[in-house]
Amino acid sequence: MNYSIVENGDKIIVKTNDFDPIHIFECGQCFRWNREEDFSFIGVAFGKILNVKKEDNCIIFSNTNLDEFNDIWFKYFDLGRDYSKIKKKLSKDPILKEAVNFGSGIRILNQDPFETLISFIISANNGIPRIKKSIELICKRYGDCIGEYNGKKYYSFPTPEVLSKVSMDELRECSVGFRDRYIYSAANMVANGEIDIYNLKYLSINGARDTLMKFPGVGPKVSDCIMLFSMEKHGAFPIDVWVKRVMEYFYLKEDTSLKKIQVYGQEKFKNLAGFAQQYLFYYARELGIGK
Repeated sequence: MNYSIVENGDKIIVKTNDFDPIHIFECGQCFRWNREEDFSFIGVAFGKILNVKKEDNCIIFSNTNLDEFNDIWFKYFDLGRDYSKIKKKLSKDPILKEAVNFGSGIRILNQDPFETLISFIISANNGIPRIKKSIELICKRYGDCIGEYNGKKYYSFPTPEVLSKVSMDELRECSVGFRDRYIYSAANMVANGEIDIYNLKYLSINGARDTLMKFPGVGPKVSDCIMLFSMEKHGAFPIDVWVKRVMEYFYLKEDTSLKKIQVYGQEKFKNLAGFAQQYLFYYARELGIGK
């Protein structure tokens, strides 16, 4: 697996066929990336602002440099992993072959665990526009201004210590609804050292899941999202309404319990379960399969 990586001013240009910003940023794994009129995406991660655009088989990363790209973005976009091999292996399953072809540019991001924890607590029983609005309000009020890009100011995600000092009334003003108490509890549990969220990646999937579900408002689906999108637990298999529908439509009988679907997905796809889940989720949601 070799990349052609070229630095050109404030841009890094990477040639690869296994990267599509639309697939990556619109497959439900992140909430701080927004599509621009030129079909590029602007987002914030690890206190940095980045613009990402695909042109032919080139991915253009703007507002960065080679050192920052190597230190942050290479890992963030999982560029050290050969997705061609993953797709080839998963495509032995005829159903997954269709899903892989449909979302061929998906890559699983390596996000900050605390930000991912709070983001997916907010995501529970919530729509994407509202989730994004809530997170943006939290960042604007309690994060640090990290600069401007194309005339707009951007803010970092607040640290556990900062967010733990925010009252539930103040959190409610960020359009989080009933999740205010969950966010408050999670921020305090991390800030106080009750749970070391940055070391959970060293536990087994079951150990990390059990620990994450000690946070109020975190159930099996949210815990698996956190593990998959920020802890490299690629054997995790998050199940939301779309994954349930597609699994029942193609693999299982209707009205299968979430637990049985999770066990089936993990046993069938093993260490690639998380990748399979992302391809199936994007495929089902975009095409309305099982709706």
